[in-house]
Amino acid sequence: MTAIHPQYLTNTKGKKISVLLPLKEFNTILEELEELEDIKLYDQSKNDNEPSFPKNIAMEMIEVERKKIGF
Repeated sequence: MTAIHPQYLTNTKGKKISVLLPLKEFNTILEELEELEDIKLYDQSKNDNEPSFPKNIAMEMIEVERKKIGF
């Protein structure tokens, strides 16, 4: 787990309304969230039972479709 050192901004009544993080910690959190999203998508694709193709065949299929639409 990444250590974070938040500072809190409060309103006039002392209620916490915002968080201030060092930029390095914020960027680390974003990177970890992206990695978790990748893991989630991987797990979802494994559970979908969709057919899979070797990379070279998938790339050929993509190129065929790109040519059809003019890319």
